[in-house]
Amino acid sequence: MGKITGTRYGSIAQFLHWCTAILVLVAFMYGPGGPEQRVYSSVHEFDRRLHETLGLCVFTLAVIRLLWRTIDARPEPPPVSRWMRVMATVVQGLLYMLLLALPLTAIAGAWLEGHPLALVAGVEIPPLLGASHNAGATFASVHKWLGDAIMWLAGLHALAALYHHVVLKDGVLTTMLPRWFPAGRARTDR
Repeated sequence: MGKITGTRYGSIAQFLHWCTAILVLVAFMYGPGGPEQRVYSSVHEFDRRLHETLGLCVFTLAVIRLLWRTIDARPEPPPVSRWMRVMATVVQGLLYMLLLALPLTAIAGAWLEGHPLALVAGVEIPPLLGASHNAGATFASVHKWLGDAIMWLAGLHALAALYHHVVLKDGVLTTMLPRWFPAGRARTDR
């Protein structure tokens, strides 16, 4: 079930990929953003709790994805120029680094500022780091910057996949699409 079939990723890799993409997008949309007073105001309580819960889910999925990559086979990449292969590797590596760094910087920032990690289920994880408000504010700023960076990089990643699909017609996009998805039936099932 999880193994690749021909020239596509297995169903588990596809599931992890698309779940991660959706969670990152929703977490970005629900991030309260702004100064500390705004983020931790009662008006933004639900958004913050949802954002923090999704962030933990993203971190967990990123770890699972990295572990899965060590045992799962991947389809053979299409023949492309060296610069494209290098860029694909760099972007993929940066995306994984951001998937791990984003939640970690958020947790460090909250805890150093003295705030618990608050989840949707009403669970709160108290700070496990000693308070250092300035360091926490720095981590919070880095988190905001990394949040913007992952959206830009994910957008570039999506545009590159569409370029491969529409212009190069090399099947790169379909390797990560489920068979039931209309564009997922095109190239890789031949």
